[in-house]
Amino acid sequence: MSKVYRIGIIGCGGIANGKHLPSLSKLDNVELAAFCDIVKERAEQAKKQYGSEGAEVYTDYKELLQDASLDIVHVLTPNISHAEISIAALEAGKHVMCEKPMAKTAAEAQLMLEAAERTGKKLTIGYNNRFRQDSLYLKQLCDAGELGSIYFAKAHAIRRRAVPTWGVFLDEEKQGGGPLIDIGTHALDLTLWMMNNYQPKVVLGTTHHELSQRENAANAWGPWDPQQFSVEDSAFGMIVMENGATIMLESSWALNSLDVDEAKCSLSGTEAGADMKNGLRINGEKFSRLYTNEIELSSGGVDFYEGASEDAPDIEMRKWIEAIDKDIEPVVTPRQALVVSQILEAIYESARTGKAVYFNN
Repeated sequence: MSKVYRIGIIGCGGIANGKHLPSLSKLDNVELAAFCDIVKERAEQAKKQYGSEGAEVYTDYKELLQDASLDIVHVLTPNISHAEISIAALEAGKHVMCEKPMAKTAAEAQLMLEAAERTGKKLTIGYNNRFRQDSLYLKQLCDAGELGSIYFAKAHAIRRRAVPTWGVFLDEEKQGGGPLIDIGTHALDLTLWMMNNYQPKVVLGTTHHELSQRENAANAWGPWDPQQFSVEDSAFGMIVMENGATIMLESSWALNSLDVDEAKCSLSGTEAGADMKNGLRINGEKFSRLYTNEIELSSGGVDFYEGASEDAPDIEMRKWIEAIDKDIEPVVTPRQALVVSQILEAIYESARTGKAVYFNN
């Protein structure tokens, strides 16, 4: 009989209830055994809805980590505490899934990687868009060499007016930034993964606060409070990799644009190109003629992929538990996620100083 893994959840807010708990609860070989939140009622509600028999509730994550029976911890808290809690969990002998981004700063992300290597425990980051059906299919094409060498890409994370007005999203101290670190991080992760290129050379970036100070602004989740809006409303970056490949990253919560896409990428390779802008499209040249192919993906998932009937969060959680059970590398490795954090931080630094940021690889 396969092992049943006992999981502790730290942070029982929106991302826990919207992604982690529903998907984990579908797996036969896990028990949701502990719930922690600074608001006790949230932890109690999560336990009531998803908890296994005898599940415990905590308001202090350090007490949860003292439970030696827990195998895995999911860190679903604001960015400012990702590193602190993840490192403590790793050192307590737990495998850790931490929500994206890896940490508030690249230095903290580096410490998380070192803790995972030091303890021998697995660490992954919640970049769930890798597990979408279009992402999985495009990744197969890239890995098979169908696009050739990818030398130009765009990472898209543009919202017209969709500023998250709840929680701490607008608080720079707790989050480290706005749309760049929130949704730009997904687009960048997806793009780097498709290119299989994690060697940045130089970054140039800009951030903007053009719309954030407007009163009673139209917004998908109601008007924001300009006094609380301390992060950028949009950010843009150009990343040049060691091999010369160039990535343009665009991110916004509020931008006067109808060209909106989130967690998408466009790729240009020596043999073909691809984009996720309107479904999944492949373009190229054959027999001296240009072609464009629209890939039809079944509603249930990607053809030929073993998780065809699952949604992205379900695949993400299943693959994470499989990595632990089979003692293999998780789909999202901490070293990959660290590079994402390093590039995001470089864009912020470049925007602040007005200078390009060079990497010493």
